[in-house]
Amino acid sequence: MSRSGGVVWLKTVVLLAAAAAMLTSVSCRSTVCHLIGGKELWKPNHNYTDWSLQQTFYVGDWLHFVYNKEMFTVLEVNETSYKNCSDEGIIFNVTGGFGSDVIKLTQPKTYYFIANGDYCYNNDMKVAVNVVEIVYVYQPPMMMMMMYLLPLQVMCVLLFLTRNRQ
Repeated sequence: MSRSGGVVWLKTVVLLAAAAAMLTSVSCRSTVCHLIGGKELWKPNHNYTDWSLQQTFYVGDWLHFVYNKEMFTVLEVNETSYKNCSDEGIIFNVTGGFGSDVIKLTQPKTYYFIANGDYCYNNDMKVAVNVVEIVYVYQPPMMMMMMYLLPLQVMCVLLFLTRNRQ
């Protein structure tokens, strides 16, 4: 192979490698801050179960509770306390006293939150949030399908270079 043919071959390989690198991608996800209850916020007589089931919660996301600080508290509790609207199984008192509190979801598990006293029992102010791990899935772009043709393209380039040398 002549020197100029080798240079062309090298440039072609480098160009194809660069194209392959640019065509690969991994889908990423930013963390999300979920406003508890959506536009209804944290208040009595709202169906938080339906709201929660319409959301997908991932490790690293945040929950944002907005409520009347003079009336309500937000408590993270165990499953039994959640079912019984009891504050005996408190894991964490989310209430910061400002009426706008956030908590980061750090583990893949179900988190249980209730309001204080009768607000949970009589007004259904409780929510269960099922948190899952983020699974990053490699999603090649449509152009990546062209990479399956790469061996054929290389053969065509080699054939072209070989014929042009003669």
